[in-house]
Amino acid sequence: MQANQKRRALALAGALALGGLVVGCSTSPTAPSGASPSVPPQGTPDTPPPVPREFRAAWVSTVANIDWPSKPGLSSAQQQAEALAILDKAVALNLNAIVLQVRPSADAIYPSALEPWSEYLSGAQGQAPKPFYDPLAFWVKEAHERGLELHAWFNPYRARHMGAKSPAAREHISNRQPGAVKAYGKYLWMDPGEEAASRHTLEVVLDVVRRYDIDGVHIDDYFYPYPETIGDAPTTDPKNELDFPDAPAYARYRAAGGKLEKADWRRQNVNQLIEALYTGVHREKPWVKFGISPFGIGKPERRPAGISGFSQYDKLYADVELWLEQGWLDYLAPQLYWPIAQSAQAYEVLLDYWLAQNRQGRHVWPGLFTSRIEAPAKAYTSEEILEQVRVTRLRPGAQGHLHFSMAALMQNRGGVADQLRQSRYPVPALVPATPWHARSLPAAPVVSLSNKNGAVRLQASPAEGVARYAVWGRYGDSWRFAVMPANGKVWTLPGQPSLAVVTAIDRHGQASPSVSLPVL
Repeated sequence: MQANQKRRALALAGALALGGLVVGCSTSPTAPSGASPSVPPQGTPDTPPPVPREFRAAWVSTVANIDWPSKPGLSSAQQQAEALAILDKAVALNLNAIVLQVRPSADAIYPSALEPWSEYLSGAQGQAPKPFYDPLAFWVKEAHERGLELHAWFNPYRARHMGAKSPAAREHISNRQPGAVKAYGKYLWMDPGEEAASRHTLEVVLDVVRRYDIDGVHIDDYFYPYPETIGDAPTTDPKNELDFPDAPAYARYRAAGGKLEKADWRRQNVNQLIEALYTGVHREKPWVKFGISPFGIGKPERRPAGISGFSQYDKLYADVELWLEQGWLDYLAPQLYWPIAQSAQAYEVLLDYWLAQNRQGRHVWPGLFTSRIEAPAKAYTSEEILEQVRVTRLRPGAQGHLHFSMAALMQNRGGVADQLRQSRYPVPALVPATPWHARSLPAAPVVSLSNKNGAVRLQASPAEGVARYAVWGRYGDSWRFAVMPANGKVWTLPGQPSLAVVTAIDRHGQASPSVSLPVL
């Protein structure tokens, strides 16, 4: 999902922590699960408002060192310090999830028997960080310590990025299984028509699901590659596009009795991987969400009037509408990387389109192009992003969004981070529940409370399957909301509430019965 590929796709489209506990005042926007967080229910003196719910995430790209680490070759301590700065910023902004790119180009930012270390860590593919540590394990642990979800983001088919500096390692798929990899333009690409390529990607993803305590598996918009052109030919003429070199795989398919035309066969290849990923992830761990972030414009024949641009259905062979219809995902994050006023790719119209396709009731959390703020060309203002958050909240079926990418928030481009914190994220929020894989609700939490020397402290007993706690504190006639990680540590509430109401939240986002604790 790197910036240069985004620009090409856009052209084709026509283009706070208080004592460790995050809190907010009761006059800030809150909402029940299933509603917009823009209208603040106040609760009663004895009953707090409904828990606020909204997916607030940012992508952290490792490819080309867009977000992390800032450059290859940093020491392990420097990499960890940068990761902690990102996580702390996410908490300060009241985000609740990070989508971390763990597989940029058939490589890994974690120790793997299946793929080599990414060059974006050390500068050389196949070389581990020095001194050795496991970056993914570090990110997961530190995210959970802060009450954040960590979604592992995989590029499903790219085998080598055009900006790669080091040679492919011996254990890279281009060397281990060269027949599964094709050269296409300036890239190496795993051929979706080769069973070995899709099987390899599935094995890589499930290996991470088994070994790491991640909260989500996330794949991006790279299925078959974005079209490359012959030489310097214009990209606007389809006749100048290079065809993907999958003729041998297609010939074998036809020789075995396959009847599909090539375009439909390509879509079938991708569909089979999507279904296998969805099924495989939940077979391993039912609570791990499977999310897809496709290009933001749907099938040409289904598009709303006035919408035009690049067809991922015809060029990337991504039948996103089918995936929604079949329920082969837990959340869809369509990349709606255009301004509200750009009529041919209007943000609101496209968002409504994807919501209308969502017949299985999955989550739809659009991706916002926050990194376009202060960009060299077609720049956004910070107000564009703020307005996109606002209009998204007007749709009950869109309870969240993602920012591409974290760099824009870390740099506070155009003041966007400050403005989001002040006007859009003044209080924390829980991730919306994903109940369709759950079997039962969590039990009420076992919580102790102490009030000594003017400090009100909470501690919850360990409980299997609990990811975090929702905490309401009553201050006079108002309530303040906080999110407490389920790490067994003692947490200090700000000030002197008269009552604390604590709810356990399981890995599916489901809430337990609440426990009320008077502060004596």
